[in-house]
Amino acid sequence: MYFAISLLTWVIVSCIPCVNYILMGPVLAGVYYTLLRDMRGESVDFGMMFKGFEKFLPALVVGLVQSIPGIIWQIIDTTMNISTIFIQQGTGSLGGGNFFQETSPPGLAEGISAVYFILAAVFLIVTVVWSISFAFAIPLIAEHNIGPVEALTLSAKAAWSNVGGVIVTSILLGLIALLGVLALCIGVFFVLPLFWAAWAFAYRQVFPAIDTDNFRMEPPSPQEYGSSFGQGME
Repeated sequence: MYFAISLLTWVIVSCIPCVNYILMGPVLAGVYYTLLRDMRGESVDFGMMFKGFEKFLPALVVGLVQSIPGIIWQIIDTTMNISTIFIQQGTGSLGGGNFFQETSPPGLAEGISAVYFILAAVFLIVTVVWSISFAFAIPLIAEHNIGPVEALTLSAKAAWSNVGGVIVTSILLGLIALLGVLALCIGVFFVLPLFWAAWAFAYRQVFPAIDTDNFRMEPPSPQEYGSSFGQGME
């Protein structure tokens, strides 16, 4: 079942241009809803992957926020590529195609490439920080009746309080995904269920199951997890 869910999710999120940004949040919320329900020992079925659409607006907002670095990079990448093409066509059309090499400022092509790679490096760092900050936002939306601002804020606080585990999880899943790509890309479809299940497990380690009707932004008391801290000190 999870293979079918992952395959359909991949098709929706990756293969529908522009629309994928709108559907990503609700679809992933449904995936996490199903996984977290299964982890609680409750019955699940294929149709539950669409449960995220019951929280369409908050899931949509969170999904769009998570996609901001990717959207900005696509705009920059497209602009750089179009600019390069126009420069080459504009200079190459004057003088039989050799004008660019003869009259363009020395190092122009190298300069454009350097700017491109600097921007790519900066955006890689921004994307990593962004991804870490909001790694738990969609699972929070899926499991609790909270708004997008609360989900994003709480996710950032929790992720950076557990940044070591989040980074290790990301690296391990990245290596597993690389193996899936090397397996003629077919292995990616088998990796996706593991990928989302791992993040659901990481989320549950950071946010232990509690009464969802009484969910609150402040940390729970130690007694809520069965701790004896603070007892017998009076």
